[in-house]
Amino acid sequence: MQKRTDNFSKFAEKKKGAAIKEAYRQEKRRNKADARAAGEEMRARKKAKARGEEYVDPKKIVAPPRESTSTKSASSDKPASRAGRPVTAAKGPGRPASSAGRITATGSAKPAAGSYKAFKSDKGAGKTAKATYPGNPMDADKKEATTRESLIPLNKYVAHSGVCGRREAAELVKEGKVTVNGDKIFEPGYKVSQADKILVKGKPIFLQRNSVYILLNKPKDFLTTASDPQGRKTVLDLIKGATPERVYPVGRLDRNTTGVLLLTNDGELAQKLTHPSFEIKKIYEVTLDKPVTKKDLDSIVSGITLEDGFVAADSVGYADSKSKNVVGIEIHSGRNRIVRRIFEHLGYDVKALDRVMFANLTKKNVERSKWRFLNDKEVRLLKFMNKSFLRKNKSEASA
Repeated sequence: MQKRTDNFSKFAEKKKGAAIKEAYRQEKRRNKADARAAGEEMRARKKAKARGEEYVDPKKIVAPPRESTSTKSASSDKPASRAGRPVTAAKGPGRPASSAGRITATGSAKPAAGSYKAFKSDKGAGKTAKATYPGNPMDADKKEATTRESLIPLNKYVAHSGVCGRREAAELVKEGKVTVNGDKIFEPGYKVSQADKILVKGKPIFLQRNSVYILLNKPKDFLTTASDPQGRKTVLDLIKGATPERVYPVGRLDRNTTGVLLLTNDGELAQKLTHPSFEIKKIYEVTLDKPVTKKDLDSIVSGITLEDGFVAADSVGYADSKSKNVVGIEIHSGRNRIVRRIFEHLGYDVKALDRVMFANLTKKNVERSKWRFLNDKEVRLLKFMNKSFLRKNKSEASA
């Protein structure tokens, strides 16, 4: 009989599924709180370092002695308070005690347990505790998650403000040309929010609310820059009045190179389209001073070595069967003046260079010097990096 009693006691005391889940939740919350504390400390250290200050751990700061609560309560009928927080009276009948977010004054006059006043006071204190961490960890978790989502890296903020691309923004930060709330920040990954006051070269910037994508058929004698110190014409002069948003060109075309050019304020997309790792496909039509030999076409595909390294075109061929002076070339390299330098290396003089395709965007139905907005489908394909944009043999090379 004693054995049965022991077994029953073991069964009765065994934790049920709900209790196990709750213990797991509590452990998870504690781990999150520890991780948040570590993250906050790391950010505080970085901020202090950027300002040239010495970081002081708040936990090691010794607080001045405070007057005892018993002395305060003796001179007043009101419950004593600690650090400006309201103090709750004794818990009401049948209400569980909570150690989180509740402080009870000792030695102060308070209603007897079970009375209406005690229950009302405790009920109000419960509401206060629920809205305060750690009284309600779930509320604190939600608040922390919202804060984290609103923070973005500084170089991303600059890029999305329409100043330049992500990589150029990182360089601006490293050069000390970006300030946050009056402090120079040299770390591109420094987290900021829209509430921060951010200046680039002394001018305030703000996140762009509406993404704009413009395809331009660039003519000659226009620079692919946002501005020019010498006052020369830029591609932004051609789209003046197209949008109130501040857009900038994706990549560069030489002053005398014509054809497809994308302008946008979407810094994240601009970074993808220009980053070498994505190997975005580009097709050019090249007009030369003399016919190109078959031998030189083979050399361009097999690869040649220039002053800045090896380069090979994805494909090349005659664009016009009647004239071998005009050649079409498909290439993924984004190096400066790469197409001109390839033909100059082989002894040709480039008379005209026209980009007919960039990331599957063409100048079809767009006259020289004219522009149009991209449609929704084109934007979606760009954002998801459709395989047709990339080098043909990229997948084969990686296999």
